[in-house]
Amino acid sequence: MPTPLVLKFGGATLGREDRVRKTVGMVRETTAPRVVVVSAREGVTDRLKKALLLAEGGKQDPTLNAVLAELHPGIPEVLQKNLSALTGDLRRAAASRKVSPSQGDAVLARGERLSAHWYAARLTEVGLPAEALEADLMGLETDGNFGGAIIRPLPSRGPVRNAIRSVLRKGRVPVITGYIGRGTRGKVATLGRGGSDYTATSVGCLIGARRTVLVKTDVSLFTADPKLIRRAEPVRRLSYEEAEELAQFGAKVLHPLTVEPARQCGMEVAVESLDFPGLSTTIGPAIANVGIRAMTLLSPVALLLLRVPGGRQRKGVIADVSRILSEARINVVTLYTSSALLCILVESAQGPRARAALLPFVEGDGLGASLNGPLPVALVTAIGEGIAADLSRLPRSISSKVYGVSGTTRTLSLAVPVSRGKHTLREVHRLLVEERSGPA
Repeated sequence: MPTPLVLKFGGATLGREDRVRKTVGMVRETTAPRVVVVSAREGVTDRLKKALLLAEGGKQDPTLNAVLAELHPGIPEVLQKNLSALTGDLRRAAASRKVSPSQGDAVLARGERLSAHWYAARLTEVGLPAEALEADLMGLETDGNFGGAIIRPLPSRGPVRNAIRSVLRKGRVPVITGYIGRGTRGKVATLGRGGSDYTATSVGCLIGARRTVLVKTDVSLFTADPKLIRRAEPVRRLSYEEAEELAQFGAKVLHPLTVEPARQCGMEVAVESLDFPGLSTTIGPAIANVGIRAMTLLSPVALLLLRVPGGRQRKGVIADVSRILSEARINVVTLYTSSALLCILVESAQGPRARAALLPFVEGDGLGASLNGPLPVALVTAIGEGIAADLSRLPRSISSKVYGVSGTTRTLSLAVPVSRGKHTLREVHRLLVEERSGPA
């Protein structure tokens, strides 16, 4: 059997009817065996989240089922099965006024389940026989962390390959639910925001695909958010490492774990625009001296300043801090140090919790440790192979206003006052993109 091509369609591409027809056209035009991964249709996940919030207040959304039925015609049996289960889950949650993480994921998963069956029916209607596969039932195993699960490739490989190959051998197009996988004790677990991209690259790697295409609406990868930077340019190619850094530092186009499966198996990933054909970014192995520069802005994030006298002489301080924050389930955005100062950046909402977790360590230090913050800051990050060499190009008007700088061979991050976040992003973009020669 020829090597399959994985096509992933996001929720917005499955919203308007004209966009749905375009996606069907993409599937039809593909000559290789196609494997399709779909998100919930546009607006469905938000509607389900709203229903969960109402349930926590003891209420129910009286129009939810009618909306879902209107969005998913042509699958009466599957629709009724899912709506019945959804109604039961929400009714029990409303009665107890509490939604457990597993209950929340079970409700949110309905969007992808309905979408996969509906889209398979749409393909079949136009002469492309298709069959829906629900990822958790297919055997896509995760670590069971509800709301942010990580796919486990080794136990997933056999079941996923067998399920997909079985459908392909029947001459049908497999249409797989994105965003969800099998959690502990068979319960469904979601992969977090943008998780369908992660599903697609994972499935592609598991079945030996050479290429996975992530289809967005009018979005590709740019040198900066075009809404913030008028002169942002499309980025035509990124290395795995650069794309991963972009996702980790806030580029919302990609789920943070999207790139990892592709890198592990050497698979190429394309991020393509549905509304603007030709607008595409290819992610693959690094190419020397490409000169790519891309910027992200995370704002606000919380900065904590931990001063540890004699820091270099005191072994294990960073390990202790990392352990404390990990046990408190706090994700560190980035961290940079001097000889005695440890600067920790966490998500804005987690700032107070991070301080509370670290205070016992500080108060029990006995050698004069102190903790300041959380302070609201903006984090501007520039990404590209060899970018650390550009640190010297930053003018004093920028460098004198930063709380701190961290960098690697491919990232340069500046923590600045929130009020200066957008200005700093524009200035760094001007210096490293607009004033250099050559294509993005």
